[in-house]
Amino acid sequence: MKKNKIQRLKRQRRVRMKVSGSIERPRLSVTRTLANMFVQIIDDDKRQTLISVSTLDDKIKGGKIYGGNTKAAVILGEIVASRAKEKGISKVVFDRRGLPYHGRIKALAESARKAGLEF
Repeated sequence: MKKNKIQRLKRQRRVRMKVSGSIERPRLSVTRTLANMFVQIIDDDKRQTLISVSTLDDKIKGGKIYGGNTKAAVILGEIVASRAKEKGISKVVFDRRGLPYHGRIKALAESARKAGLEF
């Protein structure tokens, strides 16, 4: 494996030892690839995914928006927050999976906060 990937996996494991989602504050997990982003809200106590959204959904792909840029991340953050409100979730724990907090990750987090999620 490449050195950067190994370092990211170490950071991811270290953070996951401290960050855990519960029914009161589920975990908002962000995964990113070059072309898309995937967001899940997870209850770690029950080991159950409560909400799953990606840039492959119809609301984003139907609008002909490329899923690998910050515009798509902003839209994704708004969609996640609205779906979380529908399920009665207002507070979450943010898990960026060892990725740096800038670019698409930061755009997604800020738009979710503007839409009403607390973390």
